[in-house]
Amino acid sequence: MSQAVVAKRYAEALFQLGNEKGTTDQLAEEFQVLKTIFDENTEIVPFLMHPGVNNEQKKQFINNVFQSFSADVVNMLHLLAERHRIDIVPSIIDHFIRLVYDAKGIEEATVYSVRELSQTEKERLEKTFAKRFGKQAIKLTSVVDPSVLGGIKLRIGNTIYDGSIQGKLKRIERGIGAAN
Repeated sequence: MSQAVVAKRYAEALFQLGNEKGTTDQLAEEFQVLKTIFDENTEIVPFLMHPGVNNEQKKQFINNVFQSFSADVVNMLHLLAERHRIDIVPSIIDHFIRLVYDAKGIEEATVYSVRELSQTEKERLEKTFAKRFGKQAIKLTSVVDPSVLGGIKLRIGNTIYDGSIQGKLKRIERGIGAAN
């Protein structure tokens, strides 16, 4: 079975568990922190996957490092370490967050601009596109991209809204090319 399918199943089970216990938001917050820890500390996965480290040592390490996390998160880490699947933790987290966002009517988007957007500009874009997509909210990630020249490009899922000067110039160029 592919890692993506396995990660999705773990995420769905954790989401269901969170719904039953009413801890979905808490799990989502903890998972965001956990993802940062896994992204910034690249030695964790090789250590927990190493065949020379027995399961008891792995459990002890997880208990020490993640003691401030809820029992559900720690138990998931124990289970994944035992089954030599600790490397799929970031993928599980991504799937879980997606499930939480879907349940709450939240969509993730990336905005590309030539400069960092102000908080007011981000909020205005979030409100505008939330209405357009019929979502409760949009979570924007801002990326500074000098190739945009001016204006913005917004990517939501597989859809790109190109309001950049470069995009407008390309549309004009295609229009002129089609007229010839």
